[in-house]
Amino acid sequence: MIKEINCNKINYLDTLSKFLDLRRSEKRTENKIISKILNDIKKNKYKSLLKYEKKFSKNNQIKPSIVQIDYSINSLDPKIKKAIDFAYKRIFKFHLTQKTKNIFYKDNLNNKIEYKFVPIQSVGIYVPANLPSTLLMNAIPAKIAGVKRIVLANPKNNGKLNPAVLYAAKKLGINEIYSMGGAQAIGSLAYIQKVNKIVGPGNIFVAGAKRQVFGDVGIEGMIAGPSEITILADSKTSLNEVTTSMIGQAEHDSNSQCILITKDLNLIKKFKRDLELKLKQIPRQSIATKSIKSNGLILKVYNDRQIIDAINEIAPEHLEINVGNYKKYKDKIVNAGSICIGKYSPMALSDYAVGTNHVLPTNASAKFSSGLSLSEFYKKISLITLSKKGVEKIGEYATHLAEYEKLNGHALSIKSRINKE
Repeated sequence: MIKEINCNKINYLDTLSKFLDLRRSEKRTENKIISKILNDIKKNKYKSLLKYEKKFSKNNQIKPSIVQIDYSINSLDPKIKKAIDFAYKRIFKFHLTQKTKNIFYKDNLNNKIEYKFVPIQSVGIYVPANLPSTLLMNAIPAKIAGVKRIVLANPKNNGKLNPAVLYAAKKLGINEIYSMGGAQAIGSLAYIQKVNKIVGPGNIFVAGAKRQVFGDVGIEGMIAGPSEITILADSKTSLNEVTTSMIGQAEHDSNSQCILITKDLNLIKKFKRDLELKLKQIPRQSIATKSIKSNGLILKVYNDRQIIDAINEIAPEHLEINVGNYKKYKDKIVNAGSICIGKYSPMALSDYAVGTNHVLPTNASAKFSSGLSLSEFYKKISLITLSKKGVEKIGEYATHLAEYEKLNGHALSIKSRINKE
């Protein structure tokens, strides 16, 4: 069922890279469909949005009424409300530590240079159908950063509003709520609601649409696509912990990716049997099974160098280091969205209430980007106030460089501010 790569050959990293590239290249196969949807919505606005919602989701109402929202929230189980309240507090406290401070610098010539953090004015948040945790992860840092307008796009689930997402929205003070999903929701946020930036994870259509609207609006500095996990295990790792973490990620989406890395051949044999048994026990069996068959992988390694090199090549969204001596690995892993360390740190827990953010880079974008944080919701503006002595001193050297680069207009502009006596 699940593919294997044995790292007993010198070119094992090439083999691994080719395997990973198969999934990564597939993310662009729907580009033509996405382009058509986005262009249609850009041109025809609400009319086209409703057309695609009816086609893909059988949804006839884009904006739910306040009465409908309150009615839905009232149906929510009190224990879910308490769980959302608990998660909210932990996520808020952790992200509050990320608040930035403006930078002010003054030199001996009384030149003043500032770096000011300014909140983005409006943000659209895409939340998959039944994931209130995703709304918390996206909206809490936006609120702390000072974003004034937050717009929620949340598709209906089997034609119904999601009470948990709506409860979280009410708790966060979000009033602009739209029932829409897929590429059409991203198109609407960009071209109808006209937000400045769109954040939030989604399937290949959502991720693809966000890439295509970038430039018209901002998106996160990462690819937040279908989920991924890599698990490092050894002979002492609990088999049940390995299997459940793999399945927990696979049930997200048929395009999710789950990878097991281990030196232990006995664990591999037991895992393959246990995986088939446990897949039959979950409601989303068909989704998880397809994910494992298409994108799952076991990597049989022989030494620590192979482990470190393989993980940094995979650059997983989530990494579980579930081995006895994790210290020899954790500081050498430089490409990962988040790292859960030790047997008591299941990745699934970080999806909800640990406090760290679960919107993380996928498709190897952890090689150059980070998970969602307050920094995603700020713009940075430089402010420059030079003194008379300052422009004369700095201008002397700047003029030399401008003339060397044959940008004489620059040099003339600088010289115009220098009083020659």
